[in-house]
Amino acid sequence: MSRSLLACCLLVAIAPFPAGAAQRGEVAEAAQRVQARVVEWRRDIHQHPELGNRETRTAALVADHLRALGLEPKTGIATTGVTAVLKGGRPGPRIALRADMDALPVTERVDVPFASKVTTTFRGETVGVMHACGHDAHVAILMGLAEALVAMKDELPGEVMFLFQPAEEGVPEGEVGGAKEMLAQGVFDDFRPDAVFGLHVGSALNVGQVSVRPGPMMAASDTFEITVKGRQTHGSRPWNGVDPIVAAADLVSTAQSIVSRRTDITRLPAVVTFGAVKGGIRHNIIPDSVELIGTIRTFDDGMREAIFEDLRNVSEHVAAAHGATIDATIPLDHNYPVTANDPALTARLVPSLEAAVGAGNVVDPGLITGAEDFSFFAREVPGLYFFVGATPEGTDPRTAASNHSPEFYLDEGALDVGFRAMLQVALDYLEGSGT
Repeated sequence: MSRSLLACCLLVAIAPFPAGAAQRGEVAEAAQRVQARVVEWRRDIHQHPELGNRETRTAALVADHLRALGLEPKTGIATTGVTAVLKGGRPGPRIALRADMDALPVTERVDVPFASKVTTTFRGETVGVMHACGHDAHVAILMGLAEALVAMKDELPGEVMFLFQPAEEGVPEGEVGGAKEMLAQGVFDDFRPDAVFGLHVGSALNVGQVSVRPGPMMAASDTFEITVKGRQTHGSRPWNGVDPIVAAADLVSTAQSIVSRRTDITRLPAVVTFGAVKGGIRHNIIPDSVELIGTIRTFDDGMREAIFEDLRNVSEHVAAAHGATIDATIPLDHNYPVTANDPALTARLVPSLEAAVGAGNVVDPGLITGAEDFSFFAREVPGLYFFVGATPEGTDPRTAASNHSPEFYLDEGALDVGFRAMLQVALDYLEGSGT
């Protein structure tokens, strides 16, 4: 484990669980029993990917498996979500284990026998559908964990919710979904866990490695929309109008000072990105307006609100300097809050991850500017979220195709690592808190 991660964890004044309190042999035996089926499930789900709020086949596969284990799944939560609760034979705490189920509108270019051939209509275009972010692996791992924990039921302390979530990648315009909607529909009302756990496979690590850090780990994600309004005129006589293109260009440039000059980046980083500029229809017409859309990434709620306010002020004053006005929605959407690991929970369970994969294979990922709606669950109850390496040994993760790429390739060894890591964490938490 890296020195920085160890130091952060040791700052928490709480006695950690004994490393690997659950017997390693017990975890290894469980992994051996279910691993072939986990691989089979993952390949099946990979071959039949479904977009957010459309995961009907995946949800049915999950629900059928849970029923076969003797559990009573609840279905249709936030459209296609599935949950089931396992009650152990001994008293103890409650935990939730979460897996996201949705795929992406990406045409697969990986040469495997179970590659996706699925297509769909997305924003008016025919596109492929692919599990380009590894959610197929997450579902298969959690199905395997359910099978393993049911087999341990009589000696298991506490209760476990298996939480299969739709639409982590987002939903079509006009729909709601994902973790936020599951919570809105009361997924934790009747079963409020003491802790929630999640994992994500990724290309940034080699197979066998796991990354985790206490506190903020993944950024909050917010979108914004700014319309710069000028006055249309002939391109040969700009003085007869107000040019929103020049005003918008100045706004985009000046907005870069929000992070570089107004944000204390020695404390935490931030990002303000303009992703699209839309305006004008002809070479010799200065248009009435220009639309700007973009994203803001932050790791602190106070910094998040300060950047919103700074962007509003910059937009208004820069536009005014050009004689233009703005119509701004900042933020347009509070997409996902910061994904932050509970420091005490992290300190207690890093030894469990080390027991599962080896101390040298647990590393600090640093701050990640991607976002995750697991953050909504982790704001309700203490959460722990970690990454599992998916890049084959011998391949440099820096050159491997990233998540969301049509070439994203998951080494199936990651299924075993993810299963063992999460099972060790779950068992150690249940045993350690239930005594």
